[in-house]
Amino acid sequence: MPRRITMADVAREAGVSLMTVSRAVNNKDGISEGTRQRIQEIIDRLGYRPSIIARSLVTDRTGTIGLIVIDNSNPFFSEIARGVEHEAYATGYNVFLCNTEEDTQRELAVLRSLEEKRVDGIILCSSRLPEDDLLVALEPHPAVVLVNRKLTQKHYLSILLNDEGGARRATEHLLQHGHRNIGLLAGPPRSYGGQQRMKGYRDALESAGICPKPEWTRHCLPIVDSGREAAADLLLSCPDISALFCFNDLNAVGALQACQSLGRRVPDDVAVTGFDDIPMAALVTPALTTCRTPTYEVGQQAMSLLLECINGCEGECEDIIFERELVIRESAP
Repeated sequence: MPRRITMADVAREAGVSLMTVSRAVNNKDGISEGTRQRIQEIIDRLGYRPSIIARSLVTDRTGTIGLIVIDNSNPFFSEIARGVEHEAYATGYNVFLCNTEEDTQRELAVLRSLEEKRVDGIILCSSRLPEDDLLVALEPHPAVVLVNRKLTQKHYLSILLNDEGGARRATEHLLQHGHRNIGLLAGPPRSYGGQQRMKGYRDALESAGICPKPEWTRHCLPIVDSGREAAADLLLSCPDISALFCFNDLNAVGALQACQSLGRRVPDDVAVTGFDDIPMAALVTPALTTCRTPTYEVGQQAMSLLLECINGCEGECEDIIFERELVIRESAP
């Protein structure tokens, strides 16, 4: 097994001290340009690679960030991760991708683990933690960007998705096509995005003179199986429901399956709308009407905003808001 080249090897070859090599490696002042160039030539020839740990002690940076998502199998979050990683790679950063699986204790453990790894910052997507717990967990981190979560007690830079507006537009679309009894698959109760979508749904109904009935709502996990179970239960309990507004596209796919098993035709008997416009939404039959978000760009912007935060926000750092675009397809034409 080849021996790893060390900084001492470079110093010995160059005939200089370890401190001089360290200054050259970390681009510090105190050495001549000629010495710096000679050391770089020796580094290239020997194949020396600086230790990340050693460099972090000098620069107080590790060149790493943490990305926390609630479900990395959900295409919505995997596309955000792709955007984050693309932007991170372009700026010399590595990404620790952490999956919490909708578990608040696991989310706390991940936040502590990333603190121990001394990451330069974190991007936290759709946190399920109560605000008081989240504030305590975020405090040790030097730079934070939240995606689709807004706190009331302290401001952290955020990428916000207009879930309320998107839900209102989707529900209004159903109302405009004559639906009056509209069921809601509301997602997890702790979801900030779910709360915003429920508000948009309720506002649209109330503006149309309809009082939302509690029995029209079912909470569910944002996965296909849970959506199928919740939709079947809702349609059996409230057979007069003629449309379903779903927390996300995975729930909506589950709703399509439930309608098929119950003999309810989509959209003739029940119209179904999703949320997010993941690739699957256009591939199922019937294709889903849904609300689109440019998730890859969300990831890119989250990483760019985090870099601004890491570098001290020399300009005026501001939250970024993405609109949700209604995409009309066959499930609710």
